[in-house]
Amino acid sequence: MHFARVLRASGIAIGTDKVMDAVRALPVAGLERRADWHATLSALFLTRHEQQALFDEAFERFWRDPAIEERMRALLLPRVQGRTPRADGGGRLAEALYPELPAPSRTLDEGPEITVDAALTFSPSERLRTIDFEKMTAEEWAAARRLASRLNLPVPEARTRRFRRSERGTAIDLAATMRRMARDGGEITRVARRVRYSRPPPLVVLCDVSGSMHRYTRMFLHFLHALTRDRERVSTFVFGTRLTNVTRPLRDRDVDEALAKVSAAVTDWAGGTRIAASLREFNFRWARRLLAQNACVMLVTDGLDRDDAAGLADEMARLHRSCRRLLWLNPLLRYEGFQPQASGIASMLPHVDAFLPMHNLASLEDLAAQWS
Repeated sequence: MHFARVLRASGIAIGTDKVMDAVRALPVAGLERRADWHATLSALFLTRHEQQALFDEAFERFWRDPAIEERMRALLLPRVQGRTPRADGGGRLAEALYPELPAPSRTLDEGPEITVDAALTFSPSERLRTIDFEKMTAEEWAAARRLASRLNLPVPEARTRRFRRSERGTAIDLAATMRRMARDGGEITRVARRVRYSRPPPLVVLCDVSGSMHRYTRMFLHFLHALTRDRERVSTFVFGTRLTNVTRPLRDRDVDEALAKVSAAVTDWAGGTRIAASLREFNFRWARRLLAQNACVMLVTDGLDRDDAAGLADEMARLHRSCRRLLWLNPLLRYEGFQPQASGIASMLPHVDAFLPMHNLASLEDLAAQWS
């Protein structure tokens, strides 16, 4: 039961029913071999493949560390936060295994408090830029969420068919010139000029909210909320097994209320993935009204689809032909040895203009440089 609490605090959803199943199944599976114990708990507690690495590390540290109590007592000693890397794969596991204890109150007979000068050390915001969203602690997640809400996406403006008056324009405004001459009685007057009007193109965002993407998508939605508040003509859709339009909820002034409305509107959050079916619905229902006027599309997904790859390739090709630029943000690019071997990823990749990572704040900041 204590091990289940550690996994739950680390971010793996484990209910009481699973703990009761484990209590009944472990005597049947056998307690003599460590591998049987590990396989039984893994089959009962895990629901996604991405949770396996965190489970394996928590299992090793919880059942093998002989000095766990000594290390927990060591937390009472003063220490300096520095550049020392974490021993575990994520900060949430460290918080679950070694919770911080309240500092003892100082008495009058104690010596003077020792302070450490932190000048010329690293910046916490700089460190947050490179931490993976999946490995952030609760405190780091809250700080990164505030930083993401202040990011800006300077999308370059696109020239439209409309004109506006300009003294230094390259084109002659014949209508304005004739009206000016009519007011002056036909006398020669100064030639009026005009220039094409430019404005940011429409932006359409398609976010995957399946089980393997929900933590990345939640952080990206904070970035989209600020983007929707700063710019006009931003449309946002989320999809798992179906497509949901969340443009109107994201326009709420308060970010917490906006995301609460998004969560209430989405019924398939953290579920399965049907990318081909969702793109097909968008192409036939929304593309004509939203992808006009040189619209740009950002697709946020890991590309792991359970539908057939042939249908996914056709829908990606249709979407690419309908928009001005198609960007694919994939958190799997955080791995150095990533290869597009999955059938869904291989069928989608030929139809995008840019294939970019999306796993930390630094990747969101680099998104602006790759846009043009």
